[in-house]
Amino acid sequence: MSETWTVELPGERVLLREPGPADETALLNLFEECEDWFTAATGLPSAPGDVQSLYYALPEGADPGDKVLLLVERGGEVAGLVDAVRDWPRSGEVAVGLFLLAPWARGRGLGRAIAETLLARGASRVTATVPAGWKPGERFLEELGFTLEAPAGALRRAEWLRGS
Repeated sequence: MSETWTVELPGERVLLREPGPADETALLNLFEECEDWFTAATGLPSAPGDVQSLYYALPEGADPGDKVLLLVERGGEVAGLVDAVRDWPRSGEVAVGLFLLAPWARGRGLGRAIAETLLARGASRVTATVPAGWKPGERFLEELGFTLEAPAGALRRAEWLRGS
């Protein structure tokens, strides 16, 4: 998949695209900016190896060809990243591993516009996780129609079903 999608957000130019080698510094900066999320999710700030491992991390049994990384570019700046696996755990389903927005890009409808653009792509079921107690993320998923499960350790699992 070498596509670029435009996200509809009034007054802003937002693109979703695959990251390339030239984006490494921007991704490192994004991860540093999102220290609050990493600390909530792992108890530690991000480390340089987190960007590299992003390209290889897969749930058990997933096909590497189904991994999708999408850079969120707003006005020419990297504003976020989405990491997902298509057709996992079953055909037609999507597992979102990371949905990350820089603090300066949060709270303005960007995350919702991105999520709605991706949900419109036709998955029958989407699963995601959010750090347990991360109220902005939990609220975000609930507003999109996800059902949150009880916390299991540091993370809460969420599920969205088409048509529910």
